[in-house]
Amino acid sequence: MKLQPLEFEKPVIELEAKLADLRSSSAASDINFDSEVQRMEQKLEEMRKEIYSNLTAWQRVQIARHPARPFSLDYMQLGFQDFTELHGDRLFGDDAAMPGGLAKIGNHRCVVIGHQKGRDTKENLKRNFGSSHPEGYRKALRLMRMAEKFSLPFVALIDTPGAYPGVGAEERHISEAIALNLREMMVLKTPTVAVVIGEGGSGGALGIGVTDRVLMMENAYYSVISPEGCAAILWKHRKHAPEAAEALKLTAGHLSELRLIDGVIPEPMGGAHQNQENAILSLKDAVIRELDALVKLPMDQLLEERYQKFRRVGEFAGDMA
Repeated sequence: MKLQPLEFEKPVIELEAKLADLRSSSAASDINFDSEVQRMEQKLEEMRKEIYSNLTAWQRVQIARHPARPFSLDYMQLGFQDFTELHGDRLFGDDAAMPGGLAKIGNHRCVVIGHQKGRDTKENLKRNFGSSHPEGYRKALRLMRMAEKFSLPFVALIDTPGAYPGVGAEERHISEAIALNLREMMVLKTPTVAVVIGEGGSGGALGIGVTDRVLMMENAYYSVISPEGCAAILWKHRKHAPEAAEALKLTAGHLSELRLIDGVIPEPMGGAHQNQENAILSLKDAVIRELDALVKLPMDQLLEERYQKFRRVGEFAGDMA
């Protein structure tokens, strides 16, 4: 898939084009441009570091939404072994926006589920743009309970702008489906890990995110509302999304400081879409590391630590008067 540059990446793309032209001219003539090529390569490397080391919250949101980023099925098929997809919630139907099934990661046989987006219009329509229906969350709960029954760890890959808010979803009780998942994940008797791999929007993300360990990819975001939605409410216009993104403290760095997540998984420079293989390997290593630690804990301790982890959310020290 051809990578489309984001607005803030255009200076890098322009310099890369000039460097390619210079190399082409050097190859086509007898003039030695090696020193100029070397100087431009150094300038390009410095520019990349300058841009990608100082990304704003809004720029990270844009990277999180990049259509060339690895999606859940990419991680399931390349980061896990022997992935076998399971379908249906046994109540209404199957939700293509929430694929999941049996797999193996490292030495751990597990159940994995995640939100799935599409890379083109046809696939996005099939996957409902990564916004799951109630049956998606009920399928997730069915697989969670199966993981518990067979003592398999459960891994969730979060990448959604939010649960689907349509009439059909409301008729089939999307709020109840998510709420039930929140309750049941809190007491699930098996180790659980969630990774926000792209967008982590609202209850749609939280519906599979109440886990023993919550990790985030470096350029993912996790928020109660999208920047555009927040801007529409507070500033009455979506153009203020960059300010909203900063105010929401939704990046991996912000959430790590607030102790709302348990770890940040590094991405290749420029984002996971720049080197999918390395990004998938980084996630795989992080998940294996967390599962190695979690499976050693007695079940009573695992459940108590999970309970205390979420009880601490929102606690602040000092005088709040």
